[in-house]
Amino acid sequence: MVLRRKLKRALAGGHPWIYRDAVTGPTPPPGTIVRVTDERGRFVARGLSEPGPIALRVLTTVDEPIDEALLARRIEDAVALRRRVLPPQTDVFRLVHGEGDRLPGVVCDVYGSCATLSLDGAAATAWRERWLAALRGPLSEYGVESVLVRTGRRGQRVVEPGWGAAPPPTVTVTEHGLRLVVDLHKGQKTGMFIDHRAGRHRIRGLADGARVLDLYAYIGGFSAGAGLGGAASVTTVDVAAGAIAMAEKTWQANALPPERQTAVAADVPEFLEQAQRRGERYDVIIADPPSFAPNAASVRAALRSYAKLHRACLRLLADNGWLLAATCSSHVDAATFDGVLAEAAAKERRPLQVVGRWGAPEDHPRIAAFPEGDYLAVVLARALS
Repeated sequence: MVLRRKLKRALAGGHPWIYRDAVTGPTPPPGTIVRVTDERGRFVARGLSEPGPIALRVLTTVDEPIDEALLARRIEDAVALRRRVLPPQTDVFRLVHGEGDRLPGVVCDVYGSCATLSLDGAAATAWRERWLAALRGPLSEYGVESVLVRTGRRGQRVVEPGWGAAPPPTVTVTEHGLRLVVDLHKGQKTGMFIDHRAGRHRIRGLADGARVLDLYAYIGGFSAGAGLGGAASVTTVDVAAGAIAMAEKTWQANALPPERQTAVAADVPEFLEQAQRRGERYDVIIADPPSFAPNAASVRAALRSYAKLHRACLRLLADNGWLLAATCSSHVDAATFDGVLAEAAAKERRPLQVVGRWGAPEDHPRIAAFPEGDYLAVVLARALS
């Protein structure tokens, strides 16, 4: 392939994609190793061919082979980072974060003695066996005995064994000492939202004696974290009955008193409206919805949905209460999300004191030249009286 746009600087900085309209030349089968040059024939990059808008997943900008040695080096770099940044009492984490670890399309998450390998795109999928072989040694060092491979996207996702015996229907993992019950076969993402580790830990530290409302709770990680933090009561809400069942298992796994949790399978907007009518008040509210903006075309509608959600939460928040608001869409940047939250606060006449902002944790790194890798924005704020 020949690069016809001036992208050499971005690629040299580590940007992992070359789009179809930026190159000339034939499109080989997915996963084919492709050498990219500039128009004068000078080497630019080498990567794996991909059908669709992204023509190439870049693995190196050095004129070197893409072989087992390169894969081993990339994975060892990823492992070295995790050795430095993972918190104690934690056996659930992301070992390889795709583009952020210069292995585009490849995500590997560790869940205690199990792991998931998620392959995004035809190029990564074509190299399935090579990824499994390259990861086997590093995963074994963490005590991993089995791997599930996840391919395809929503509605077409396939989960199948990689190596080792298939994990049981649910596994229990630990994060900062918090026990979480996870379904690796049918769960969202790779089983749970590992990237909210920091938020769950922060809520745990704020929950003592509080009335807590956990919206879009999924497996109830925030709920159980609040329970361990000494919450007086926790209301756990998710529209999916299966998620509520998992949240109750997570609560039980932490040996928390059952009378302190109320688990509700309900549509969140309807629950919030009914709670307002009842005059409910909460000291801590977690609002972490699924992505309202799966693509650029849906951003405007998503911002309206975030604003509506935030306003409803503020109506239920006690004076000096805490709101943890999050967006998991790369199409809604942190500054825009801050603006929507501020506008909601103004309309509700509830001044918000922003206490913390963060994104994905350290085991979800991103390359500086790849801002597209930012997808999570979290705001922790206090509603002043």
